[in-house]
Amino acid sequence: MKITLNRINDNFHFELKNERGHIVNVDSRPEFGGDDQGPSPMELVLMGVAGCSAIDMISILKKQRQEITSFKAEVEGERVQVGEAKPFKDIHLVFYLEGNIKEDKAAKAAQLSFEKYCSVSKTLEPTATIHYKVVLNGVELGKI
Repeated sequence: MKITLNRINDNFHFELKNERGHIVNVDSRPEFGGDDQGPSPMELVLMGVAGCSAIDMISILKKQRQEITSFKAEVEGERVQVGEAKPFKDIHLVFYLEGNIKEDKAAKAAQLSFEKYCSVSKTLEPTATIHYKVVLNGVELGKI
């Protein structure tokens, strides 16, 4: 896996490209000297957790022949000062699923993602605690 980075302006706007040609812009907020032309690197980390777990969960549910009509997620990260850095301490995800999906299968898909499959969350595991819950057809399945 390889990513290339190209600086776009005199501040902190960068274009990142993977080997397949997909482009993501990264920047910093104006209060930190950026021009807000893209998400920050830390926002990309949260996006990565949400995207990785979503791919896992949908893959698992499709294999179980569950009918997903809508899949959304929200992710929030709490950071802590460690020297000059501010890594994530806690990450909270809420998955909103709709469709003809059995409750136990939705809950198990989330559990498998975080305990077994999601490489992004596994990368963060040594330094951040990941909390998640599933809301299925408007009903919270409980904190998992």
